[in-house]
Amino acid sequence: MNVAVLTFEGFNELDSFIAFAILNRMKPLGWNVQITCPTAAVTSMNNLTVQAQQPLEFANSADIVLLGSGIYTREIVRDTPLLSRLRLNPERQLIGAQCSGTLLLAKLGYLNDLPACTDLTTKPWVVEAGVEVLNQPLVASGNVATAGGCLASSYLAAWFIAKTAGLEAASSAIHYVAPTGEKEQSVAAMLAVIEDYL
Repeated sequence: MNVAVLTFEGFNELDSFIAFAILNRMKPLGWNVQITCPTAAVTSMNNLTVQAQQPLEFANSADIVLLGSGIYTREIVRDTPLLSRLRLNPERQLIGAQCSGTLLLAKLGYLNDLPACTDLTTKPWVVEAGVEVLNQPLVASGNVATAGGCLASSYLAAWFIAKTAGLEAASSAIHYVAPTGEKEQSVAAMLAVIEDYL
């Protein structure tokens, strides 16, 4: 299972790395989770530079694609040559977006008439793009999901896992990363959010 975590210049570390870490809990099942970037290296909103594990085109053949967020998303959605490198297919891929990644997903045409979730900062731009924004952490329809709020990346990762490997695997991944003393509550909260969208 190839997983592309799309990570652009100015990326939000929480959105990329929380999902990256949770999805890598599936490595024993053969999952190959890769930080996927349009350039050889990208620098985060807090000045952390990371090397790309895969080029952007890796997303086109990946089984799962997560579009992360960042401070330059509004500029990225106007970069036609960059966006033309992405040829995603929700018929054969699970596609999810986190916070301003939802704006990317809208501009790429993968939301159509679907409602979406995003963060409060990005909400006006997603609404301007013609998308209804819901006040909840995650929503999904078919193979497309969106999440809003940095820590909602755990719900998005759990949704990916549950859709492909089942609820037990998703519960185990969340249980592992949840705070000690709150593990059962964390798993229950995750299930309450994602179960309706499986």
